[in-house]
Amino acid sequence: MKTNIAETVQEAMDVALPPIMISSGLMPTGSLIKSLIQISNEVSSVEKLPFLQFRNISAMIRRIKFLSSLFEDIRETNSPLPPSSLLCLTELFSVIQRVKLLIQRCKGGSSLWGLIQTEFLSNQFHALVKEMSGALDILPLSLLNLSTDTREQVELLHTQAKRVDLLVDPQELQRREELLQIMASNNQKNSRNKGFVDFVKVKEVFSCIGLRSRLDYEEEILKLEAEAEKQAGTGGLIVVSNINNLISLVTYSKSVIFIDRHKEEIKENFEHLSASMDRNQDVSSSSQSRPSNIPDEFRCPISLDLMKDPVIVASGHTYDRNSIARWINSGHHTCPKSGQRLIHTALMPNYALKSLLHQWCQDNDVPLIENSTSSSSRFERSSSKSKLSGKDTDRVYATKAAMDAVKMTAGFLVGKLAVGSTEIQRQAAYELRLLAKTGMDNRRIIVEAGAIPFLVTLLSSTDPRTQENAVTALLNLSIFDNNKILIMAAGSIDSIINVLESGKTMEARENAAATIFSLSIINDCKVTIGTRPRAFSALVGLLREGTASGKKDAASALFNLSLNNANKASAVVAGAVPLLIELLMDDKAGITDDAMALLALLSGCSEGLEEIKESRILMPIAIDLLRFGSTKGKESSITLLLRLCKDGGEEVARRLLINPRSIPSLQSLSADCSLKARRKADALLRLLNRCCSQSHNPAG
Repeated sequence: MKTNIAETVQEAMDVALPPIMISSGLMPTGSLIKSLIQISNEVSSVEKLPFLQFRNISAMIRRIKFLSSLFEDIRETNSPLPPSSLLCLTELFSVIQRVKLLIQRCKGGSSLWGLIQTEFLSNQFHALVKEMSGALDILPLSLLNLSTDTREQVELLHTQAKRVDLLVDPQELQRREELLQIMASNNQKNSRNKGFVDFVKVKEVFSCIGLRSRLDYEEEILKLEAEAEKQAGTGGLIVVSNINNLISLVTYSKSVIFIDRHKEEIKENFEHLSASMDRNQDVSSSSQSRPSNIPDEFRCPISLDLMKDPVIVASGHTYDRNSIARWINSGHHTCPKSGQRLIHTALMPNYALKSLLHQWCQDNDVPLIENSTSSSSRFERSSSKSKLSGKDTDRVYATKAAMDAVKMTAGFLVGKLAVGSTEIQRQAAYELRLLAKTGMDNRRIIVEAGAIPFLVTLLSSTDPRTQENAVTALLNLSIFDNNKILIMAAGSIDSIINVLESGKTMEARENAAATIFSLSIINDCKVTIGTRPRAFSALVGLLREGTASGKKDAASALFNLSLNNANKASAVVAGAVPLLIELLMDDKAGITDDAMALLALLSGCSEGLEEIKESRILMPIAIDLLRFGSTKGKESSITLLLRLCKDGGEEVARRLLINPRSIPSLQSLSADCSLKARRKADALLRLLNRCCSQSHNPAG
């Protein structure tokens, strides 16, 4: 989904500006003023402002020009300065240095990455303005010999800096949304038009941020590659993968938008190639059959052939799986392209590039042979030194190397949860949510890294996405049984109930219900949760208000909790019974089986049975389920009816006998259902038969 991609790529792990080292002692006044004038002039004379953050950069340069007048006046007076002035000027020097670095980063960095991070960068500019305001707070203007114009300018600057609001350019936000839509459509794996990219929209978005010529595209690719290499050293695999997705998009867009004028001739060559393949020529082994017009970005840097299964290594570079597997298995531990030592040897599929490869092959009638079992077999036959296929390589490196990569990533992300900004915490929680989605080892490693307490804290976040990511991450972690105990021990249950009760998004509420369901698999957890009446009220509320999947999650959680006899009355008191009966009649709800199973379970307590007996419509519904329901629905219905008859005696039995469909339904059930259900059906038939006999032969 679009928002998922946004949250995945938005974290700027290394965007935070490096601290400026200033000695604890103050610089001599003359040197300090000289340095301030010099750095102010450097910032003020910046040419060709970048397309991104244009308004923030322009406003910042204007402020520094005002300060430059202050520094010039101070130098001209050449009089001693009070200590507070020196402290203020030293602080301003630090702020202006960081402004310079931030502008350089906006100018020299990737435009697309900057667009993704537009809110983060805007926040940095805003923070620097506030620091500037704080420095001016301690400037004793009355003690300085300044011109009237300069004094008024500084006072105006100070007032405006105090009141300045965060400025996020709405046009940049719009362009970012358009870029994310392009990336989302490109990453849809199940779409019929897999890999479709609207290049008209791509060209429009790229042009708005200054990417207009082929050279611009090539420079952008280099900047993105540099960004990927910087991020690779931190272990942020998902961030690196998304930067590589951007690289893939730019490289392919470059080949399509700036297409060669001999396209038709190239297409004829590929058609000829396809025809030759149809004559049973082996593409993988015949050099004559290889297309000669493959774009460089689709060639494996090792084999120079068209990549079939592109994967990303730790350095951020992409190779064909078989080629890089040979390289690694031959004992190399460096990236063939950059020479950088690989911090791990896990291979991450480059889904975006693979999708673009598919599109390119379809557009140019080039068959793409996947790295299937047959290709692995060819790889095994062609290499006398290596016996590992692509899948074998995955197994080898999914053990220790991939595990080390997960440990590094989990530790890194937990650190971000602990000390990061709201945006970084949101992104870190999202990446942990994804990492915990697959693999018991991943779930164990994340918990060992100390994620649970921080995720529990984020359940109270005011940011909707952060809260949603935190509760979903806990849900995924709870699938591992040992983690259930640890999550409960962290005092999470009340926070999870709060999300269930009044979460900021419906998805957060539904995932909180699913988390309670998962935790309540453990008997001790059923007891602990059962001491919170709010949990049952909140689950019933979701059962009423949730989506179809949310209703199912709520019903499943209530069922699990009610397996503990002490909890059944709590579910009844919370109002579950009338709502479940109502949902039985709602085909759109889609939880008929779950609702009937829960009603059958709640009939096991006196409070539940009394409420169920009051319903005049439940018995006909149960009889219909005996005839037309699923196996689960039939078994739940027979359980409920048997319990009603045993408790209600002749009155309930007569109501059953009056219904002409009850006996045939029970007879068919006793013939073709599970053994347990057949026994219950036989017991109910005997009970009805006895009731019928008594009515025909009254005592006395």
